[in-house]
Order: sequence, then C-alpha cells, then structure tokens
Amino acid sequence: MEKKLILVSAPPASGKTFVSIRIARALKHVVYLDKDDMLPLSNAIYKVANEPNDRSGDFYYANVRQPEYDAILSMGLSALKYDDTVLINAPFGKEIRDVAWVENMRKKLRAEYNARLVIVWVVCDIENVKRRMIRRNSPRDESKLKDWDAWSKTQNFEAPLNLKVKGDPLSLILFFNNDSVQFQQSLRRTVALIEGQVRS
Repeated sequence: MEKKLILVSAPPASGKTFVSIRIARALKHVVYLDKDDMLPLSNAIYKVANEPNDRSGDFYYANVRQPEYDAILSMGLSALKYDDTVLINAPFGKEIRDVAWVENMRKKLRAEYNARLVIVWVVCDIENVKRRMIRRNSPRDESKLKDWDAWSKTQNFEAPLNLKVKGDPLSLILFFNNDSVQFQQSLRRTVALIEGQVRS
C-alpha cells in the first residue's frame, strides 16, 4: 500500500479537529496526531518565560509556533516508518501557502518515505467560523473575538487551489463543512479518495 501523510488544514474554528477525527475514524487504519496535544509543553514555555499565554501574539510566533510545527511534523514522519497512513491535525497556515515548502515536502516524502502528501482543506464560511468560535467558548479565542474584524483580516479563508496537481486528486482535497449535508458528502468522498476507491 502507498504511504500517505495527510495534513488537515484550515483557519481556526472551521471544524478542522472534528473533520480530522471523523476522517481518522473512517479510515481503515491511521496514526492520528493533533498539534493541540502539545499545548501542555507550549504552556510551560510561556510560564518559564513569564509571558502571557497568547497564541496570536509576538511571543508565540517568535518562540513557540515553529518548535510546535517542527515537533508534530517530525512525529508524523517518524510514524510513517511504522504505518502506511498518518494524519496530522494542525493549521499549517503559513506552510501550505508556501508553494516551495509544499513541493519540498512532496519530494522528501517520495524520496525518503515512499509516501505521498495529501492536503485536506476544510472549507467553511467566515460567518460560520465566528459562530463556532463563540459556541466553543475557548479562552484561546478571547483575543480573536475581542477584535474580530482585525483578527479575521489576518486569516486567509481562500482554499489554496494553486496546490492542486493535475492528475493527482490527493494533492488537494476540499472538505466542505458549512452544514451537516456538506459534511457527510465530503467525508464519504475524502475517505474514498484516500483509500483509492475513486480517482477524483
């Protein structure tokens, strides 16, 4: 079986975690990794540095973000040595907008792991994102909701269609998640694509 590294990406509150979990449960076998499971370690960094736990502030981007992503990606690549499918639930917002990063990752996976990169982008309207963020009532969203207009302008809700490779349906899978009907249709199609049951 061809190995696959699946990155599930989207802006916060798009339903990325729920989508990731449901895809993982529907696949026949998969190693599931969630970047949020690294929060205890990240929180310790804030505590040691005596910095406020603000995951959208300058300290986060200068000192926390990159180590988190490096670690979760390293774990995912290591897992590929032991299983055929690894799914990472993390925004990868900066990375998937970097065409060179994506192409380098594709080459690395082919050369070193005999694996393919699968990018799943969760499509969700910004109005639904705001409603979900309010509903989940998480402390990490307080600063975002406090100045919603300013924060939302920092997010790119457009699907990265430039990553789509002709003839490769796994290069970019759009998972529509604005309502339950869209969700169920997208789940069936995504799982079928990953498991090679349909071509596009």
